[in-house]
Amino acid sequence: MPKFLKPTRRAFLGASASALGLALLPGQRAALAAAPKHGGTATFLISAEPPVLTTIAHTAFNSVFVSAKVTEGLLTYDFDLTPRPLLATEWSVSDDGLRYTFKLREGVKWHDGKPFTSVDVAYSIATIKEVHPRGRNTFLNLTDIQTPDPLTVTLVLSKPAPYLITALAAPETPIVPKHLYEGTKAAENPVNNAPVGTGPFVFKEWVRGSHIIYERNPDYWDAPKPYLDRLVVRLVPDAAARAAALEAGEIDLAPATPIPYSDLQRFEQLPHIGFEKQGYQYSNGISRVEFNLEKPYFQDVRIRRAFAHVIDRNVIHDTINYGYGATIPGPISPSLTKWFVGDLKTYPIDIAAAEKLLDEAGLRRGDDGIRLKLNHDYVPSGETYKRGADYIKQALARVGIDVTVRSQDFATYTKRIYTDRDFDFTFNGMSNLFDPTVGVQRLYWSKNFKPGVPFSNGSKYGNPKVDELLEAAAVEIDQAKRFKQWQAVQEILVEDLPDIGIVSQPEITLYNKRIAGHTVGAEGASGSLADAYIVT
Repeated sequence: MPKFLKPTRRAFLGASASALGLALLPGQRAALAAAPKHGGTATFLISAEPPVLTTIAHTAFNSVFVSAKVTEGLLTYDFDLTPRPLLATEWSVSDDGLRYTFKLREGVKWHDGKPFTSVDVAYSIATIKEVHPRGRNTFLNLTDIQTPDPLTVTLVLSKPAPYLITALAAPETPIVPKHLYEGTKAAENPVNNAPVGTGPFVFKEWVRGSHIIYERNPDYWDAPKPYLDRLVVRLVPDAAARAAALEAGEIDLAPATPIPYSDLQRFEQLPHIGFEKQGYQYSNGISRVEFNLEKPYFQDVRIRRAFAHVIDRNVIHDTINYGYGATIPGPISPSLTKWFVGDLKTYPIDIAAAEKLLDEAGLRRGDDGIRLKLNHDYVPSGETYKRGADYIKQALARVGIDVTVRSQDFATYTKRIYTDRDFDFTFNGMSNLFDPTVGVQRLYWSKNFKPGVPFSNGSKYGNPKVDELLEAAAVEIDQAKRFKQWQAVQEILVEDLPDIGIVSQPEITLYNKRIAGHTVGAEGASGSLADAYIVT
């Protein structure tokens, strides 16, 4: 087995500071050059009420932004996804990629005073494998978890998992206290709503529909952090209200492009507001048009290709997204640079070609000019999806496709798409995450069509060659071979078109310039905020 990897504290801080310096304005870099200050309250904004406050059994968007304030992971990551120590101080991977051994940090305590040990790690990872929506795939090849002593954990795999070392961040793989979870159903445990962790902040209260309060952990293992005395999370579902609160200086930190894109240019001119585009390397979101391949008409690839000749991703980028983000030719975001293929086949906007394909598929215009009537359900997650759906309706009308746009709340949308299968096509967003085996495979692997499981293979796409490539890439430890496998997957997908990649999501954190140290790695604002402090 190779020697343990033990990054030095100096190297970790140097890399983080360098990367952060590239991301911030000169004034912010100067502020970070000064010593962080203790004290003060920071206000953190999210757009909707999270269903739970931990991500042990949940991947809800807003839960991800709060979980790591209390519960930590084994590792954290630089902007380039290089792993760094957190609850684990050293780690090694066997030459065959089947054993991952972690040395844990000494002297760490849970917020209730109990000691943190290897049994907590073993319980958490075993539970995540069983109940976490993505953990089932992440830890698919995990066969045993060994805890030879209180500060050592070894994960034993049946096959290599080359992405695994990047999957251990707090928002994705949180470590929770076994003594508070054991013997319960993890997804239903009340501790999820009043979390107990090892992190820099201690949960204080959750007033539904209003706010969540966290207070400084005075016994945090990484003293003198955290620097903030209190973190108040405000829940503001209305976009106009979020913009007003930011402009008024009532909010210090607001992730995930919290205001309408139409307001961004004006906000860039506000002297007290900063824009941070780093800190989303762990998510890498895209938007896409997804077809329901159980519908007879979408089983004909000519019809799907006709849609691709009509739906102009440049219009969505330039008009709907106000120029933010980037158009994409396939299923992977250009932000995921190790896996992105930019020269994939595309379908130029060509109304005549679309009309010809539809005619050939037997969808000729009726006396009223209509070829087909369809329902379009967009994901209710921001104004861009509604506006994008309206544009798609107008675009398809040019070739005789009569579209009814349907709106609904998030729970109804999720049930309609993934449980009831009562949709024709949808405009939605998905995260590629930190590795395509975790974030992309779930959408195209035939074995991952599971009615009732959200954010899985919603199209019911199946191609034996794609399945073979996906399964091979999931265990391939040679990076060059693995890239070739994913390149082949992308090339097949743009031929088969179970969906149409549209744009990479322009994720931006807006912040009040009085706060610094909030974005220090790939998790960004979904990280712990242990380094955040008030400048003035």
